[in-house]
Amino acid sequence: MNDKTSPWHTPPNLWAKLRPLAREMRRAATPEEDLVWERLRGRRFHGLRFRRQHAIGPFIVDFYCHEKQLIIEVDGGIHEGIAQQDAARQQYLEHLGFAVLRLDNHEVNRDLSLALNKLSQELNHPTPVAERGRG
Repeated sequence: MNDKTSPWHTPPNLWAKLRPLAREMRRAATPEEDLVWERLRGRRFHGLRFRRQHAIGPFIVDFYCHEKQLIIEVDGGIHEGIAQQDAARQQYLEHLGFAVLRLDNHEVNRDLSLALNKLSQELNHPTPVAERGRG
């Protein structure tokens, strides 16, 4: 199945609306997103290509690796009041077959190496999300 027919493909009319927002989100990244991006960009992390502020269906995710079907969300203070929305969004993305790794801003600031180790463990996990009972 190619990207045009996949169930998570962002329709062109929606992409036209999301594209400027994604660009603005890249320009206005949080310091924690910038820290993570510096480690992911240019295939610096495990030789994998990550995209930043990438649209998947109706959502823009912080980081996305197509090869591993992995989404990384870096959660700051704004996420404290929207935990229920985040959970529904994550459930939707996992239902489509994506693994979602959430990193907290404090985690990234306190010990970036530990946060990236968590990412390495997720990348090396041998079973799909659905089989791990997540979501």
